Amino acid sequence: MSLTSIKLAHPTKQISGTVQLTGSKSESNRALIIQAISSGKVKIQNLSHADDTVLLTNALKVALQIDDQVKTIDIGPAGTAMRFLTSYLNLLPGDFVLTGTQRMQQRPIGILVDALNSLGASIDYTQTSGYPPLRIRGPFQQSATSVNIKGDISSQYISSLLLIASALKDGLTLDIEGELTSRPYVTMTLDMLAEVGIQHSWQDNSIHIAPQQARPSTLYIEPDWSAASYWYAMVALSEQGSIRLPGLKKNSLQGDIAIAEIMTHFGVKTTFEADAIYLEKTAITSDKKLFDFKSCPDLAQTVVVVASALKRDVSFTGLETLKIKETDRIAALQNEIAKYGAVLQEDGETYHLHSQHVQDPGSLTIETYEDHRMAMAFAPLALVFQQVQILEPHVVEKSYPTFWDDLRKQGFTLT
Repeated sequence: MSLTSIKLAHPTKQISGTVQLTGSKSESNRALIIQAISSGKVKIQNLSHADDTVLLTNALKVALQIDDQVKTIDIGPAGTAMRFLTSYLNLLPGDFVLTGTQRMQQRPIGILVDALNSLGASIDYTQTSGYPPLRIRGPFQQSATSVNIKGDISSQYISSLLLIASALKDGLTLDIEGELTSRPYVTMTLDMLAEVGIQHSWQDNSIHIAPQQARPSTLYIEPDWSAASYWYAMVALSEQGSIRLPGLKKNSLQGDIAIAEIMTHFGVKTTFEADAIYLEKTAITSDKKLFDFKSCPDLAQTVVVVASALKRDVSFTGLETLKIKETDRIAALQNEIAKYGAVLQEDGETYHLHSQHVQDPGSLTIETYEDHRMAMAFAPLALVFQQVQILEPHVVEKSYPTFWDDLRKQGFTLT
């Protein structure tokens, strides 16, 4: 999509029907690395169509080509791909330059690089210390068997190391310092490794994976709970709403399943069926005042927007990692909700949402800051306000390429 903006409205303010979501981007990207390390013994079903997954798929094809040239791998805005490839490329014979967009070159990666270099890797910075682009020369000779890493940084650093641990000649012991944020994403990585026969032990703050090989197996990618969160928002903001989302499971590996519990406080009931979930707007809400997103930071934008549109004054914690995402998501949220009268006030590690002055601006224009989640979190406001204009709507292709088509099928007008 090359449009510079989309104007959204919804004449009836009611939604119903079935929406088929793409495979989880988080699961897909882990599966691709597991498959690559298994030399093809692991197969994948229901791989995501998201841009980030396509970029990682193509990057792995380039990485595995055998030649003596320095290979430049540009993963664009794909943060997960950057973190996972930073570890994986060290297993391969070759000389690589790993780079991305200008924003990607502003996202820190020094903690992961330091950890890998302490294990014997040869990674250098080609421009700014601590940030991509990276020069990676492999395969590296392991010189240590354990590494310490802080638990309150991006869980993708930890997952990146765990994904390659079984391929190291001496395995890996990962000692996590302090409290582990985004714990469900680390658990997802370990559970997916276990699905293909890669075992681990986790005692206190220490995770150990011995050298071992994956068994022939198939990883089925569940639909994306992050994408589901936007349909929760639409049901919550509709005058009358119900949506069925096939394929989502009650025993999901994805931490963003937390949206099911969170949205009970905003009037959305979830029914887990045999092969789907069914969302329904109800009159039952709560007066809960504090929500913690430490384990599910990707849901924060969605919930902040919903709470503001429903004029709920609530507070949020666990938002520390949002400042180093595709954009500074805290600043972006503050800027955009202010356009219709809401305020997100920072108070140390807690953020307070004030919504008493929220009103329909008639026509609302939302900047997306090259961030897919900004576009999708704010689009449901068309169920509350007269018209919402989303700038640079193509950003959704990063994780949910059919988002606008799915909205059209649910009665939204897009111009």
